[in-house]
Amino acid sequence: MNELNVRNRTIFHGDNLEFLRGINSETIHLIATDPPFKKGRDFHATPGSLAQGAGFKDRWSWEQDVQGDWVDKIKDDWPAAYAVIESTRLSYGEDMSAFLCWLGVRIMEMHRVLRQDGSLYLHIDHTAHAYVKALLDSIFGARNFRNEIVWQRIKAGKQSGHRSTRFSANTDSILFYVKSKQAYVHPYRELTDEEMFKKFPLVDENGERYYDDSSHIFRPPGLGPAPNLCYEWRGFKNPHPSGWTMRKFKLEEEYQKGNYVIKPNGKLQRRKYARDYRGLKLSNLWYDIYAATGNERTGYPTQKPLALYERIIKASSNEGDFVLDPFCGCATTPIAAERLKRQWIGMDIWDGALEQVQNRLVRDTILRFDDQQHHVTLPKVY
Repeated sequence: MNELNVRNRTIFHGDNLEFLRGINSETIHLIATDPPFKKGRDFHATPGSLAQGAGFKDRWSWEQDVQGDWVDKIKDDWPAAYAVIESTRLSYGEDMSAFLCWLGVRIMEMHRVLRQDGSLYLHIDHTAHAYVKALLDSIFGARNFRNEIVWQRIKAGKQSGHRSTRFSANTDSILFYVKSKQAYVHPYRELTDEEMFKKFPLVDENGERYYDDSSHIFRPPGLGPAPNLCYEWRGFKNPHPSGWTMRKFKLEEEYQKGNYVIKPNGKLQRRKYARDYRGLKLSNLWYDIYAATGNERTGYPTQKPLALYERIIKASSNEGDFVLDPFCGCATTPIAAERLKRQWIGMDIWDGALEQVQNRLVRDTILRFDDQQHHVTLPKVY
């Protein structure tokens, strides 16, 4: 495995392509990024906000945004990607194909720097979604596509006095790809305290929370006979030929772990403990995370909520892993990574990106320690 040649908590200012090219191959665990969406307009931060002065152009042309050597490299090294770009020129137009060429050379470098167990989460919306998906398939391989995660960023559509010509656009997409089958994913979320108490309402003699799962001690009679699961264990047996839900040796193991209990009244109880709960299995529809509001807002024009990127980072990395965001903008990915004890690298062309990261490290990481602030050392940003 190659050694990463960039330090933790590094922010690169400038065109991310050159910085990506400078990172050693197969050294990054996770890339979580929110590139331009090809919206055909310019974006500007809210005047007077923390991100005042931030902005970017999201309009694309071959003359201004594409270099000839990029086209040659794609044509020679990534013929499938070149075919996607050329077909897009015919099906959509010059501006979309220019955008794909500009983004494509950067995705190729992202693919190179990812470890074999690495993952990419690329945030996009409906404007260029189909074309970017085809581009990613051509670079990562269609078999390495894992999910299109649909994030419902707002609950209700925008109201207008004009006649509607389409349904409201309330969602963005996050395209999830892996480098290979070695990639890690933990598609669960932790329960809130309220959810935990509701799911595990009982407390055992040691103070551990559980719920009574005795209804699953035996297989339902309607499932039919299962001779290999019909046996007597510690004086208990199923009166029906459907048998137990597990083999006898496994049942004894669960008993020794305390997951089966013979109560003083002589009844058998099966317990499901909170300590063994992996979390709530997530689907690819994320409707429980809202757009950044209140104190979290920086005024950056396309800011995403910390909770969204914390979920991504938890799902596809472990503590100490390196997380990269080549379009870190208002620093959501670096801050989420810092809060979750990951190492991180950010890149952005905005002049204020470094200051934004430093300010948010103070506001969104140290402030969460409440009265322990004086014990926390501000991480150094290079």
